Amino acid sequence: MVLQQINPNFKIQMAKFITKEGLEKLKEELEYLKTTKQKELSERLRRAIAFGDLSENFEYADAKDAQIMLQTRIAELEEEIREAKIVEAASKSGKVQIGSAVEVDAAGSKMKFTIVTGKEANPLEGKISAESPVGACLLGKKVGDKCAAELPSGPVTYKILRIS
Repeated sequence: MVLQQINPNFKIQMAKFITKEGLEKLKEELEYLKTTKQKELSERLRRAIAFGDLSENFEYADAKDAQIMLQTRIAELEEEIREAKIVEAASKSGKVQIGSAVEVDAAGSKMKFTIVTGKEANPLEGKISAESPVGACLLGKKVGDKCAAELPSGPVTYKILRIS
């Protein structure tokens, strides 16, 4: 939220940045959709056509809808991959950035986060979005800096212990 106030185009700019790991996952998904999923859908369409009378064939209509959604997702992934700008995991400046692993202290409790893009975020794996309150507060900070994030449970202050 803070970054959007400073720069209203923040979300648009963030959408193009991705970690190397995130880009690989997109490529894997695209490959799966173009090979395995398209073959499954083609077979499903063939079976539906075999039922005859396509005008009242629910299975055929459903398969066509699935085909449209699949083609849309493939096009989205191709564009994301084409537009992607990989961010390096380590920062020479010593500042928190997308791809940084950050160890913090919050009220005496140590935590470790990896700052990623919104599409790569997975809190269960310790991957938090740079657009989240915690991620946004940590971005650009150095070891020893403190920042506060407004969470649903209230404000939490984080002290940066290590950046890697």
